Amino acid sequence: MNWTAVAVGIIPSIGVGLVFWFAMRAVVRADRNERQALARQEEADAAARAAENAQ
Repeated sequence: MNWTAVAVGIIPSIGVGLVFWFAMRAVVRADRNERQALARQEEADAAARAAENAQ
């Protein structure tokens, strides 16, 4: 068995794995950013309600 055949067999799998890893990384980062934005919005809404109730 020569190394060229081994490389041809392994490289596509590595490439697909990297594409999957980048896609999942983007999904996880988007989810984290959305959760942070929702938390900031809820915090601002709570502060606005507290200020409204104080009056």
